[in-house]
Amino acid sequence: MVDLKGQYSDIKDVVSTSIENVIENTAFINGPKVHEFQKNLEDYLGVKHVIPCANGTDALQIAMMGLGLKPGDEVITADFTFAATVEVIALLNLTPVLVDVNEDDFNIDIEAIKRAITPKTKAIVPVHLFGQCANMEEILNIAKEHNLFVIEDNAQAIGANYTFKDGKKAKAGTIGNVGATSFFPSKNLGAYGDGGAIFTNDSDLAHTIRGIVNHGMYERYHHDVVGVNSRLDSIQAAVLDAKLPKLDSYNKSRQNAARKYNEAFKAIKNVLTPKLSNGCGKNICETCDCHVFHQYTLRIKDADRDALVKHLNEKGIPCGVYYPIPLHSQKAYADERYNEEDFPITNRLVKEVISLPMHTELDDDQIDFITTTIINFING
Repeated sequence: MVDLKGQYSDIKDVVSTSIENVIENTAFINGPKVHEFQKNLEDYLGVKHVIPCANGTDALQIAMMGLGLKPGDEVITADFTFAATVEVIALLNLTPVLVDVNEDDFNIDIEAIKRAITPKTKAIVPVHLFGQCANMEEILNIAKEHNLFVIEDNAQAIGANYTFKDGKKAKAGTIGNVGATSFFPSKNLGAYGDGGAIFTNDSDLAHTIRGIVNHGMYERYHHDVVGVNSRLDSIQAAVLDAKLPKLDSYNKSRQNAARKYNEAFKAIKNVLTPKLSNGCGKNICETCDCHVFHQYTLRIKDADRDALVKHLNEKGIPCGVYYPIPLHSQKAYADERYNEEDFPITNRLVKEVISLPMHTELDDDQIDFITTTIINFING
């Protein structure tokens, strides 16, 4: 699904030198390389504050802690996503409120958000799923009307741009009150281990979060807030800083691959290719910047998706089903408040979606083999 070895071969010398420098300096935690990467990422994103942390799940949890959310506060998020998003809500004894998503772009449904708001609602967590932003302009309008926080789960969309109706652009994760991302190795900007970061333009919030990630300390052994131990180590920062200058080219490679996939499938009625919802219309153009394709996810209509998965595996083609079970159906998050009729799109998507290999090293021969294998299966 992701060719990390091929990607590494292109940056091996830079990565090796940077890691060696960290080891020679022995500043393994919060060392100079972490601060250098932090500054470079702030510049890239155009955001005032980046606070690195240990992983993407911690980033979401710490963002919520920093906003001062209290047990019982309701937090609205998407039903169709990875469990980490709702996991941290539950861990903080907040009340997760799951809502349905859009059929075309898989992101949180605006009307479903509106229906879910109660006097206890305190925050919305849009997940920028598979590489493109949720409808942030409408989400910000809802948040302003109801005095809600917006916490962006940007684990899959780093580098994507969101275009407002007036033409203004902003990077995914920098639009709401706070954003959180993951540097898991398979991400568009991935470490060689775990890592994460929190983004915000709110200086007071950034100050609070910087204490939280380091045991609540701003001065050694002075614990001013309840914190956690969640710090990005210097070796991972060295890897990320080596990759950051190449992020846009990495994302462009993914977009080029997605365009080739789309072209191959355009005449296959049982295969629905990804839709773009912001900035680029319905097609992936040469200047596309709204979708960075962390995953290239098809919908298989009126055909056996699970049989296709088995067939691809037999042919040695990796694929994934993200996600096979809705969060509202997971044992850990089941709740009598949820009714199946509230999730018609999610319940359909879990039976139809399949994600194909998507990474910076995909070549035309690989794409041709993958698409031909799928088309032959569909056509019987």
